[in-house]
Amino acid sequence: MKKLTVFVLLLSLSLAVHAQDGWIPLFNGKNLDGWKISENPDSFSIEEGIIKIDGPRAHAFYTGEVNGGVFKDFELMVELKTMPKANSGIFFHTVYQEKGWPDKGYEVQVNQTHGDWRKSGSLYSFNDVKETYVQDGEWYTTHIIVKGDHVTVKLNGKTVMEYVESKDGNRPANSGEKRIDKGTFAIQAHDPESVIYYKSIKVKVL
Repeated sequence: MKKLTVFVLLLSLSLAVHAQDGWIPLFNGKNLDGWKISENPDSFSIEEGIIKIDGPRAHAFYTGEVNGGVFKDFELMVELKTMPKANSGIFFHTVYQEKGWPDKGYEVQVNQTHGDWRKSGSLYSFNDVKETYVQDGEWYTTHIIVKGDHVTVKLNGKTVMEYVESKDGNRPANSGEKRIDKGTFAIQAHDPESVIYYKSIKVKVL
């Protein structure tokens, strides 16, 4: 009975801390409930409580209940690992689409050794990072903060990219819906040779 009481107390404390810090998990560690996958669903699987991406192009869009699946100002914290020559991406302010690369919202690049010169932390094609800050085969965190039209990306706590949309005088003419707005998140399966693992995906609504 004493052990049960201690367990309940520790569980209560854990839940209280979780509620207090404001972070809400978007991946439950068991399955992809709350996510909708486009094109090639088999590119996503769960191995030992971790999302494994391995296969042709596909995107998993968050469609769960947290904040109604729509986010404007937020912090997103993702723990992930790339394997050699892997490419992926984390999208925000996007919306589900059946095929192709997401047309809406921005992509934060995931790439250490893939041939694309845009490396992890890039706000893809809008403010690109050429340096490599983490290594394939090691877990690291990507922390994306969006407040108004200001985007910050941190890798393992280090700020590697900042972007203010209203101050960008060189936006590509074909930017389309790639802009600050509101929407959901997505993670990317880029190609059959890219293997990536996502351990944790959590959000704090601002």
